[in-house]
Amino acid sequence: MASARIEVDFFNSYIIRKVRCQNVAQTIPNVFTSPGITPTQDISISSSNRNFYIEEARIRGGFNNTATDQGVRAYLDEPFPLQQRRINTLIYSGIYNSRTGINRTNVFSVGDAITKSIDPSFGSIQKLYAEDTNLLVFQENKIHRALIDKDTIYTTESGTQTQAGAAVIGQFVPYKGEYGISKNPESFAIYNYRKYFADKNRNAIMRLSNDGLTEISMYGMQDYFRDELALISDDNTTTTIVANAPTPNPISNGLQVVVTFASGATITPGMVLNNITSGPGAYDFKYVTQGGIATPGNSITITVNEPFVEIAASPGNYYVPNIITFSYRTKGKIKGGWDIHNKSYVASLQKTPNKVTSLQSSYNTLSFDEKINGWVSFYTYKPDQIFSIVNNFYSTLGREVYLQYDNTLNNRGLFYDIREPSNVTFIFNEQSSVVKNFQTASYEGSNGWEVTSFKSGFTGFDPKPDGSAAYIQDQDKVEVNIKSYDEGLYTDTNTGQPLRVGFNRKENRYVANLISNSRIRSGEIIFGSQISGIKGYFATVTIETDETTQLGGPKELWSAGTKYVMSSY
Repeated sequence: MASARIEVDFFNSYIIRKVRCQNVAQTIPNVFTSPGITPTQDISISSSNRNFYIEEARIRGGFNNTATDQGVRAYLDEPFPLQQRRINTLIYSGIYNSRTGINRTNVFSVGDAITKSIDPSFGSIQKLYAEDTNLLVFQENKIHRALIDKDTIYTTESGTQTQAGAAVIGQFVPYKGEYGISKNPESFAIYNYRKYFADKNRNAIMRLSNDGLTEISMYGMQDYFRDELALISDDNTTTTIVANAPTPNPISNGLQVVVTFASGATITPGMVLNNITSGPGAYDFKYVTQGGIATPGNSITITVNEPFVEIAASPGNYYVPNIITFSYRTKGKIKGGWDIHNKSYVASLQKTPNKVTSLQSSYNTLSFDEKINGWVSFYTYKPDQIFSIVNNFYSTLGREVYLQYDNTLNNRGLFYDIREPSNVTFIFNEQSSVVKNFQTASYEGSNGWEVTSFKSGFTGFDPKPDGSAAYIQDQDKVEVNIKSYDEGLYTDTNTGQPLRVGFNRKENRYVANLISNSRIRSGEIIFGSQISGIKGYFATVTIETDETTQLGGPKELWSAGTKYVMSSY
């Protein structure tokens, strides 16, 4: 018995027909309805084929069962209704009162003033937020507030007087400043009286508080947000991922295909996958029923609910093509949320969604701390949603919900089952006008930190050593990691004594010598076995947790320093 869902156009009866198809009886609801039996086909019952039609109005067709009613009717039946898309207008319905049983949420009376418009030059309305007796309206390029169920009267003394009024939404009052929420309402987050959001059109992260609008991206991060927010697309763009499959081979139904991705991607159930190339013929994927996450160079197996559509191959054979192209319509997102655990605003700038790639190059997640009025940390996770409930901070990825700051296990640096090291970057710039030779790196804190980068500033452009016309910039740097106290331990093959390469501990301070791996430049240094140190006005240093010492446990870093001498060259 087949079922179908049909629309009933203001009538409480419909016609069901029974037909025989290939000697199998099927009951199929007809596509037309009527207050009476007015089918377009013959309703007589033929003794030869036993097809018939019947008019039905009762649930399950039972005697005296509940009849289907006429459903919700429009408040006004216009003979030629015209749809309008008013991007700068709010509309509200009738009242709802659960105590008295009044529900007029489906009533939009054209006889009442039920719309409220704002200046369309500020773009479309993207976000509404009700706060106490105010309604905050976020347009692309402007923010307004309006009283709810009240009116403001301006007196002759330049003051304001609020009184109850008949208007549901009162007068719109703009906030000072030409800022809006662009097309990123997902960036909105609130904590108490402070609201945070992104204004991509102005390369800004904003805070709306009692003192008005503040551009918090100006606090030490103006250049960063100017560059990164410009990479977030406003409109849907087509993103293509290319995967390599095995050499074409005939396969059967119940298709499974192993593919290797050139870039990370998430293939989810229900996704439509299209192939545009090759092998013996051209093929199309159908809907995916089983998927997974692929990272660069790794393979996953995807299952589709039917084989390829064969276009140019021999009958009965289905082939896996060499190259499979996955195309998505994507839009950049700026996910925002309040971290109740650390009392900070978290913003995730995502150039592409997770379904395309979860690679670290596709996003930047960072947090703003009100206590120091600055941006304090970057994070190595790309969430779909971020939010706080009670005193816990959560994020989601796909269908999974993750609790952040979980201290029940040693899982620090573990995001979405992938562990990433924590790192801090310093700039050593004492006596900024003196050319220095940095000789050591040191820090105070826990065991388990290593230096992954120690670089000086760039020199001016110089000709290449081979005399070609091209110019290059030189930079002193340490290209090999300075190993942590534990990972740098080894045994001398001659003496059998334990030695360390990298950090050594002296008076509870970890110290390591610096050996330059940069290109030797003529006239800069004295050649020989004593070549060491990093030369420059300043040095940029990155210290990172290692991969073995108390993995996932707490590691402290109190300070970092260096020993240097004034350069003689």
